Amino acid sequence: MVLRQLLRVPALLRAAVRVQLRRNVGLSAVAFNRAKELDPVQKLFLDKIREYNTKSKQAGGPVDVGPEFQKDMNESLARLQRMYGEGDLTKFPEFKFEEPNFEETPK
Repeated sequence: MVLRQLLRVPALLRAAVRVQLRRNVGLSAVAFNRAKELDPVQKLFLDKIREYNTKSKQAGGPVDVGPEFQKDMNESLARLQRMYGEGDLTKFPEFKFEEPNFEETPK
């Protein structure tokens, strides 16, 4: 009986150590990822996105597009206006909801 209990202690110890190691490795991996610099490819990707964002704001629209893009866009907008009616299709529509009348009407 005592021998069986002594043999169980290492199994319990191994399980406890395994849980602690798993937690520590998980936490250290998160801390390591935050502490290290970005991968060079990730850094290049983010730099290009930021560069495109600034160019897009300066140009007021898509960057490095030719007259063919503008022609295709105008044709698409004209086709959509024919299909769906008038209005500016480059802006998000404005919705106006009226408040319902909850007053009782006389019978």
